[in-house]
Amino acid sequence: MMYAVLCYNDEKTVWSWSKQEEAAVMTRLEEVRVRLTKAGKMGPALRLLPTTAATTLRKTQEPPLVIDGPFAETKEQLLGFYVIDVADLDAALDVARELAAVNPGGAYEVRPIALYCPDERAM
Repeated sequence: MMYAVLCYNDEKTVWSWSKQEEAAVMTRLEEVRVRLTKAGKMGPALRLLPTTAATTLRKTQEPPLVIDGPFAETKEQLLGFYVIDVADLDAALDVARELAAVNPGGAYEVRPIALYCPDERAM
């Protein structure tokens, strides 16, 4: 079954890391990603740019309103996500635990996903 592992953290903290701190975290995450890829569990992993680069389309009126920034003001922001293919929720939680063990702070939301449209570019 496919799951999205959504990665939340305080982007002010993450984007303030020194180059050395950033490199250390990314190295540890890459080790987990490579191990999970070799096990056939890891799909795409995406890192989102800061919320200052976001644009939101709000359907509270017609025509929809386009505004700068993320939809919600929160303490932690969605900074990226992984797509994994594992047997069940317990296995997905194991992946989230591995990622959390090498990444300081934040939270990981594990959500089952259904493939709506495959990436036809890869076909």
